[in-house]
Amino acid sequence: MVDQGFTLWFTGLSGAGKSTLSLQIATALEERGRAVERLDGDEVRQHLSRGLGFSRDDRNENIRRIGFVARLLSRNGAVAIAAAISPYREVRDEVRRAHEAPFIEIFVDCPLETLVKRDPKGLYAKALQGQIQNFSGVSDPYEPPFAPEITVHTDRESITDSRDVILRWLDTRHLI
Repeated sequence: MVDQGFTLWFTGLSGAGKSTLSLQIATALEERGRAVERLDGDEVRQHLSRGLGFSRDDRNENIRRIGFVARLLSRNGAVAIAAAISPYREVRDEVRRAHEAPFIEIFVDCPLETLVKRDPKGLYAKALQGQIQNFSGVSDPYEPPFAPEITVHTDRESITDSRDVILRWLDTRHLI
């Protein structure tokens, strides 16, 4: 059913490519005539979750808020695209259970070693030096999904290849 709403939930470590890839997917879906809304973790923190810190409770609340908006959008026929680290499996699963429309978890997998080498913002260097606390994958856990619908490997796939993996998956399930 091509006009059915759904949520694409991108999860992975900082710098893995969630935002870049979600933008590529949003553009491809919009070109196909779909109503798409992107909920980028950094942008949501500025507007919807201002005042929340990076404790486990605050991170969980941030993900619940993103999940709530994604649920509203997807149940009303839009494609909601969430791109947030969402480090804790339990809250991602909670968001999934709350959805009425299809929820597609996309694990943007990239090894920590690669991310430390890339580190365009210098965040990993600061986290490894103890200058940033509660940094997912370094000083705070990141719990990868057990059974995501889609996994892309941004350490060995181009953004275009990863985008195509996702689009093919959606196409074979008649979501696009």
